Amino acid sequence: MQCVFADCALDLERRELHRASQLVATTPKVFDLLAYLISQRNRVVTRDELMEAVWGGRIVSESTVASHVNAARTVVGDDGQKQRIIRTIPRKGFRFVADIEMPCAPAPSVEPAAAGNMPPDDAGLRGKPSIAVLPFVNLSGSVECDYLADGVVEDIITALSRYRWLFVVARNSSFTYKHRIVDVKQVGRELGVRYVLEGSWRQAQNRVRISGHLIDTATGATHWADRFEGVLTNLFEFQDQIADSVVGAIAPQVERVEIVRARSKPTQNLNAYDYYLRGMAYLHRGTCDAVDQALPLFQQAYACDPDFASAYAMAAWCHCWRKVNDWMRDCPAETVEGVQLARRAAELGPYDAEVLTRCGHVLGHLAGDLVAGITLLEHAQRLNPNLASAWFLGAFCHLWHGQTEQAIEQFTRAMHLSPVDPELYRMQAGMSAANYFLGNFTEAETWARKSVQNMRNMVLSQAMLAASQAMLGKQAEAATSIKRLREIAPAVCLDVPFGWLPTQNHVNYGLMIEGLTKAGL
Repeated sequence: MQCVFADCALDLERRELHRASQLVATTPKVFDLLAYLISQRNRVVTRDELMEAVWGGRIVSESTVASHVNAARTVVGDDGQKQRIIRTIPRKGFRFVADIEMPCAPAPSVEPAAAGNMPPDDAGLRGKPSIAVLPFVNLSGSVECDYLADGVVEDIITALSRYRWLFVVARNSSFTYKHRIVDVKQVGRELGVRYVLEGSWRQAQNRVRISGHLIDTATGATHWADRFEGVLTNLFEFQDQIADSVVGAIAPQVERVEIVRARSKPTQNLNAYDYYLRGMAYLHRGTCDAVDQALPLFQQAYACDPDFASAYAMAAWCHCWRKVNDWMRDCPAETVEGVQLARRAAELGPYDAEVLTRCGHVLGHLAGDLVAGITLLEHAQRLNPNLASAWFLGAFCHLWHGQTEQAIEQFTRAMHLSPVDPELYRMQAGMSAANYFLGNFTEAETWARKSVQNMRNMVLSQAMLAASQAMLGKQAEAATSIKRLREIAPAVCLDVPFGWLPTQNHVNYGLMIEGLTKAGL
């Protein structure tokens, strides 16, 4: 698809720029910047948005942004004085002002939607998913309730903005649709987003009911819908509670939809982010074969984009997950590689909560540096308090460090934030281990059974099930669980340290040995 303007033609699929019928050489980031400004030509784009879209959220200097804007002007025959194509809006940002003579797709790489329409995209370096949160419709009949509903929406926008893989339209743009009857497909075209979150606010005295819908702007399909109720006693606490609930529900849902989208793309049209999402699809399955398929996809992702911190982090986490389940083929080599990948990811993504979360857990588990791991995870929690993985992986590090009560608090918070998370079985296994170490063997068995039901091949949950059953005197059930443990991890025995239980608390480790011995290991 080409965008024709002035004497230029920008081919988004071939990533080529022609001017006066001649091919013009452009750097990748100048091309991405130009494509992004074109896709957002109906509005002013801030410097922060450019950094998010073109540099993947990495912090770059204003002079770097300015030099790339000047380079974009140069390749299209514009300059800083005329500004007939790219205009600088003082203290605001930039806007593409030239007339587009031919329709163009709003992203350099867009796959057909099921209904045959072209879904909008944000033209970022890796085609990140994008969302606009519209003002909630006030159904209370009182305009005095507007400010309460608006406050919740603003909190949701702020919370979603902490997910660096998600492009979130600013509040000022979203609120131009306030008190308007809108078509979400039109909103998608005008704001250049794939998803819209819309909702309603109903208040009766001090009780509030909020309904929300996550809608695909290309097809009009609803991917998620739910409602939340609460008592309006403490305004700020209520707003935080609703924002946490909504964001915790829709962030994993958006990732699921994006994974399906990436898997449906033809393999010859994949970019770094597509490889990353395909890797995530396999990783969520949690099996040995799935992890073997996920790792090369993450490697392809950072081969496409050497600055893609998330791809390095998840590749590192693949090695960590192999150790957790006793699947490593060359433990020393894979351990070294996993730690190196984690350090590289943390270096590239120092402000990315997702990246720091996985890196912190890898350093705690593979490198055995729980203090460094906890430090990174606590930083991730501060960057994005709504990120469930930051809390449950942080809980594991606290658990291995012997801080069991703190671990339970963080596991509980993670499950509250994301009750249908694809990694829920890991949280349940952690809760089982924590309760077991506290001597709550009945609760440990209950959590272990839930984890096993969700993921049959996780060594930790199967071992916790056997040990807790043995400690409860359920010898026959424990023997069955040990048999299953031997099937999924034939090398597990009492004479070799448990790679899947890297606790540094000798009392807890001894309690695990006792339970597995009673179970018949």
